Amino acid sequence: MRDDDPRLPSSPGFWRSPLRGTWFTSVLGLVLLVGITVLFVTGLVSYAAYNPDLSPVNDQTPGKGILGFYLFSWPTDPHWLYRFTQGLHVTLGITLIPVLLAKLWSVVPRLFALPPARSLAHALERISLLLLVGGGLFEFTTGVLNVQLDYVFPGSFYPLHFYGAWVFFAAFVAHAVLKVPTALRAVRRRQDERDGREQGGRERDGREQGGRERDGREQGGRELGGRELGGRERDGRGQGGREQGGLVTPRPVAPTVSRRGALWFVGGASLLLLATTVGQSIGGALRRTALLAPHGGTDPGAGPNGFQINKTAAYAGIDPRETGAQAWRLVVTGRGGTVRLSRDQLLRMPLHSSALPIACVEGWSTADQWWRGVRLRDLAALVGHDGDPPDLFVESLQRHGAFRRAALRANQVADPRSLLALYVNGEDLSPDHGYPARIIVPAAPGVLNTKWVARLIFGDL
Repeated sequence: MRDDDPRLPSSPGFWRSPLRGTWFTSVLGLVLLVGITVLFVTGLVSYAAYNPDLSPVNDQTPGKGILGFYLFSWPTDPHWLYRFTQGLHVTLGITLIPVLLAKLWSVVPRLFALPPARSLAHALERISLLLLVGGGLFEFTTGVLNVQLDYVFPGSFYPLHFYGAWVFFAAFVAHAVLKVPTALRAVRRRQDERDGREQGGRERDGREQGGRERDGREQGGRELGGRELGGRERDGRGQGGREQGGLVTPRPVAPTVSRRGALWFVGGASLLLLATTVGQSIGGALRRTALLAPHGGTDPGAGPNGFQINKTAAYAGIDPRETGAQAWRLVVTGRGGTVRLSRDQLLRMPLHSSALPIACVEGWSTADQWWRGVRLRDLAALVGHDGDPPDLFVESLQRHGAFRRAALRANQVADPRSLLALYVNGEDLSPDHGYPARIIVPAAPGVLNTKWVARLIFGDL
């Protein structure tokens, strides 16, 4: 069979939707250009929030090498910083899914075009396209699975998503450099065209040539765009109304919706996903609309401890006998030695309060909760670190999990809002919220706010 056999996907005639075209693809591409750039930046920023260069226990990507060139000491102000960056990252990613799928649908004929490579430049473009499509599907799929707490993919989410993001974004940048000028020209040309149905099918040349309109029957017998929806644009350099790259089918079926209608449909789908997701980050009454988020809906239970939980005490393997008043002791170590403190002894120390949220990598967060406990910098002073406290290594009673141990940077320890919390919202911590004591630090990812704390080690890491 020949490549132009309409029964083959490599033939332009195989793909018969009249919606495909440079303008439709360009609008979707420009939306993704902005959205994916924001996703990449917020992803890198949120990764830096773990302070992965501080200690191996915080670093789930130890082989990152130069990819960690941008890392910096994560600040504690504003206290909602991680809640904002990760909430934006997850919510925007989910909202862009219909746009991504529509964009892939609009260019699917190009994925089957033959020959695979017409030149070295064309071969490089096709390779970048494969990395772009594969990387995009991988990143969005693993991201959604992580949000849904469904870890069906092999390996840890952190390195898979981190390295995949770099591969995807490198291909994305290469593709954008090649295609953005074309997309901008297509959008500008569409803005300058008059409605083909009102003007008898006439359309302006994409390059305008002094702004004069040309009749579609002039200049070498170009065809009018009357067969296309709503004055569909055509490439002035093509023949028979076919746009560069073979997006416009030579055998269109009867249209059932206009291109603008299709864009409205894509936009509506994105808004629906936004409405059923964003509440897990914003909270309040909107949490009830977050139907697609595991931490959406109503709060789990009532009372002072009735707010969202990531890992329960049972899941973490916490034995109630270990957290009882007679058994549990906090071990605090520093350059001045080691002390062991019961919960009653901690309660006799100066207590302070902080209003801080819990925010997690899955994109969900709580409203500010009222925590009360001992300042971390006061515990550092107790073991010989007066003045500026050092870094902190935290160990939990948790039996398994990547972050049963965590490290905090000196600036986080020094912040007066950073606490070893004993109470929340006026009551003892519940077992699921970390009883008998947990860490709470402004702007830190939830996994660094260690629950069921057993040991604190102050010192340079």
